Amino acid sequence: MNKHLFPVRALWAACASVCLAAVWLPMSVSAQTPASAASRPAATRWADFIVAVVNSEPITNQEVQTLVLRLQREAQAQGRPVDAPEAKKLALEQLINDKAQIQQARDAGIVVDEDALDQAEAGVASNNQLTREALRQRLQQDGVSLTTFREQLRNQLLLTRVREREVEARIRISDIEVEKFLQEQIKAQAARAPAEMNLAMILIVVPENSTEEQIKPLEAQARDVARRARSGDNFAELAQTFSQTADRGANGGALGLRPADRYPELFVQAVAALPVGGVSEVLRSGAGFHVLKVLERQQAPATLMATQTRARHILLRLSPQLTQAQALAQLSDLRQDIVSGKADFAESAKRLSQDGSAAQGGDLGWASPGMFVPEFEQTMNLLRPGQVAEPLVSRFGVHLIEVTDRRVAPMSEAEQGALARNVLREKKTDEAYIAWAEDVRGRAYVELREPVQ
Repeated sequence: MNKHLFPVRALWAACASVCLAAVWLPMSVSAQTPASAASRPAATRWADFIVAVVNSEPITNQEVQTLVLRLQREAQAQGRPVDAPEAKKLALEQLINDKAQIQQARDAGIVVDEDALDQAEAGVASNNQLTREALRQRLQQDGVSLTTFREQLRNQLLLTRVREREVEARIRISDIEVEKFLQEQIKAQAARAPAEMNLAMILIVVPENSTEEQIKPLEAQARDVARRARSGDNFAELAQTFSQTADRGANGGALGLRPADRYPELFVQAVAALPVGGVSEVLRSGAGFHVLKVLERQQAPATLMATQTRARHILLRLSPQLTQAQALAQLSDLRQDIVSGKADFAESAKRLSQDGSAAQGGDLGWASPGMFVPEFEQTMNLLRPGQVAEPLVSRFGVHLIEVTDRRVAPMSEAEQGALARNVLREKKTDEAYIAWAEDVRGRAYVELREPVQ
């Protein structure tokens, strides 16, 4: 799997994947105990009649009730239960919007061919850890015909495509917006990672309980040292001669490069206006008198930084000869051998992986966030260097992933621009979709008939 096979999914493509898995399977394939329509409990056998018409197309009571169950399950899983009246209202509104949008897709000439339906069906099966054959068997057990199932898949794909086309057409991102976003991100990054400084210090100790008469000569000595340092005397030599720190000015009094917030606030304020090489006025603290010199300053990088991960993987592609269950079992056994030291990951990848990275032992190189599909990246991000994940199913097959290293590195100019545009597009997509959906709904003829039961 080279990185170009793992682009970031567009918003609506992601939506389609989620919808195809979530809309259908909870009411059929994902059920713990399949039940045919005839054996469905009386409480869920609904009378079927038309509750609304959208541009001459009906919405039935059964459609609404099916969606109500899904909405309630999703809400409960997220810890925000929805009562039945509210769920019915939400379900009916969603179905009205979907009907109107599907009609617009058809009017615009958008077509979903059989190849696209086959891919969508395979995606639903993969997302639910099933082969296509097992998916169809489960549908049959649940009393859902393959024709009905594929028609619903077609509608979901129509919705995805019309939303993608119509909403994307409304989004405009200017270079000025990109530049402003990047400046804000760099500023925020600088605030999280303050500038670093390396200061050198000479300390003239003032013993506890010293009298004013005892303090005055110590202060005079400190002022003389500061004068000599500002006049060009070697600060390191002055530190070794006069400093009364524990190390007696070793290393020329250098305190080391560290973030500014790890220095006393007194020191930070005293050198704030000094250039590199500048010497401070004499400072008084509880320990005594200090003279500081700025040796080095490092500002926060003027480019965005990203946490990059280096990983390798073994990919088994599914086929009539290799089912998903077989691939999972094979890679699960291999993982145990790798973790126990009986097998080497790189050698196993060269021997087994069905991907372009196999020759490199499965090495995918350094990857910035967003380079892989979400399910792969989410698993990868949870791993520590040297850790091997349990086998993972993606649209490409079944993977075994190991993270080998991780680092923080500057993003290239192209990566920064892509990040900015993706974030801004996602933000504007929400706004543009709401406006478009309201426009489509406003132009649709909607007739409400019988109340949902």
